Amino acid sequence: MSAEASGSSGGNVVTVSGSASSSSSRLGEGKADRSLVGSKYVKLNVGGTLHYTTVQTLSKEDSLLRSICDGSTEVTIDSEGWVVLDRCGRHFSLVLNFLRDGTVPLPESTRELEEVLKEAQYYRLQGLVQHCLTALEKRRDVCRGCHIPMITSAKEEQRMIATCRKPVVKLQNNRGNNKYSYTSNSDDNLLKNIELFDKLGLRFNGRVLFIKDVLGDEICCWSFYGEGRKIAEVCCTSIVYATEKKQTKVEFPEARIFEETLNILIYENGRGSGGMALLESGGVSSPGVGQSEEEGAGVGGGDRRVRRIHVRRHIMHDERGHGQQTVYKD
Repeated sequence: MSAEASGSSGGNVVTVSGSASSSSSRLGEGKADRSLVGSKYVKLNVGGTLHYTTVQTLSKEDSLLRSICDGSTEVTIDSEGWVVLDRCGRHFSLVLNFLRDGTVPLPESTRELEEVLKEAQYYRLQGLVQHCLTALEKRRDVCRGCHIPMITSAKEEQRMIATCRKPVVKLQNNRGNNKYSYTSNSDDNLLKNIELFDKLGLRFNGRVLFIKDVLGDEICCWSFYGEGRKIAEVCCTSIVYATEKKQTKVEFPEARIFEETLNILIYENGRGSGGMALLESGGVSSPGVGQSEEEGAGVGGGDRRVRRIHVRRHIMHDERGHGQQTVYKD
């Protein structure tokens, strides 16, 4: 009894031969008793995901996959000619692409990268194993050098900002300080603000001090400091009235936050005095962004302005279609 599968080009994929009395043959499965050297194409069932490739691709590196092709390792073949590999197939496409191209983009998630490493180790693909180990080591180096302190008191915050020679970006995030319910997309926007904070912390690691504040009054507010004083503030929360009910609205002004982070870089290495005029003039304004200025005593007794930016004003509608003006907290 034999089961044969053919590729579209006419080449044999694999042939399984066995005795008619064999129980595995009656079930449509058997052990490969010859190599795949004579076959051009191979059908692989990896944990339920199906892949169609060539023996040449699988044999590019000295690995478990090559040993399957040359007959050194026995494999299970199902009744339709699929070589069955008892592994999760989630990352097998990445494994195949590495064999085809010699390199492959790796996942951004560290957890997924570790999963790819496990698969590479199982298939004994040393090139992919080294590729994953190098990427993991680089990410660990970045994480070791990127320390984001958490503020525990107002005095600690003042001391930290006053003594830091680098620009400072602070995200005040206190979801528990809320008397009203949130609008439908506020939770998502709050998470987006936190995610952007983490990304900026990695991108500008070593150049800007990023600190988190979970004790303040604001639910979500960005503050930017240079030379020990506040330069700008982006408040992402407001109170809105909809259907006769107060709600907290959290916005995600990504472009404005990124712009203010770039502006604060002029205070890097004590170079802030040269760019003071730019910041005090309000910098580049974005359309649709309401902003007000509040004067405060700066370092050395001079009057300095803090640019206080609020996100775009929205009109909420109740069930009767009447517009309600958004009210912003100051």
